[in-house]
Amino acid sequence: MTVSSESSAASSSTLADLPKKVFVRLGILPFLLVIAVVVFTILSDNFLTGRNLLNVLRQSVFLTIVSMGQMLALLTGGFDLSVGTTLALTSVVGAMAMAATYAAMPDAVWLAIFIGCFAGIVAGTMIGVCNGIGVAFFGVSPFMMSLGMTSVGFGIALFLTGGTPVYGMPQAFGDVFGFGSFLGIHTPIYVAALLAVLLFVYLYRTPFGRYIYAVGGNAKAAGLSGINTRATLLWTYIMCAAMASVAGMLLTARLDTGEANIGASMPLESIAACVIAGVSLRGGVGRLENVILGALFIGLVQNGMNLARIESYLQTVVLGGLLILAVIADQIRLRYVASLKD
Repeated sequence: MTVSSESSAASSSTLADLPKKVFVRLGILPFLLVIAVVVFTILSDNFLTGRNLLNVLRQSVFLTIVSMGQMLALLTGGFDLSVGTTLALTSVVGAMAMAATYAAMPDAVWLAIFIGCFAGIVAGTMIGVCNGIGVAFFGVSPFMMSLGMTSVGFGIALFLTGGTPVYGMPQAFGDVFGFGSFLGIHTPIYVAALLAVLLFVYLYRTPFGRYIYAVGGNAKAAGLSGINTRATLLWTYIMCAAMASVAGMLLTARLDTGEANIGASMPLESIAACVIAGVSLRGGVGRLENVILGALFIGLVQNGMNLARIESYLQTVVLGGLLILAVIADQIRLRYVASLKD
């Protein structure tokens, strides 16, 4: 074989591997995003308007915050099915504490708001503490532990409320944290942006963030290298629940009521947002900025289906299909990675 023919064969091989390399590097999310934008733009003239896109951003805030926490659990090789319960318990406890304080001290509006938010976030975070202890110290499967806490949390929320919504919170709570805006951007978006910046610094600028990736990549090797794997797992589930708790209080402000039945779809949606964004179910792989984009993609799809007047029952079918597609894409991506190394 001549040098020119060898060079031509190598060039052809490189071109053949180019789509694989692009897919391995970017994942399936950019392709799905382009398809969604094209399809929904055709179905609705209002889809690509600035007002609608800002509305998508506002509606996706709660899922974005929950997904950032879910990403932490996935990075360690587990996941948290109790994020929906965390939202519900946070909403109920926060609303009850806020309403009780406001009723006792009507003039202390901001004290009531602070006490309600503090109580709600602490209550929700305790679910993460229980999950972390079960997974890290007793070796319980994340699936079983978080599934059990889902039942426990929803049961407590329903017991506290009797299944009825909680009212009586200060109007300022909803006006500021639910519907408030600054420079045309709603308050929850600022909260999500702040949490994203703090989590980015934590993951990529501190040793603790590297510990999470190391535990997810190989827990035994991480332990042998001196990383406290139990403390890492415990702290990971606490942070996951804390993020969901913040989203729960923001959603409570948006609804202006404490609800025991909110957040039922959050486990599926948050895991879907992470997996679509390239977070591996095996742990140790995933980027925060991609997860944020994945959550926005889920919100974009839901908004597009609403504008296209697709029934809510069919929307759950689409969401489940996207999750399955993302998992299949993850498997194909791993095969491509192995073939490119060879």
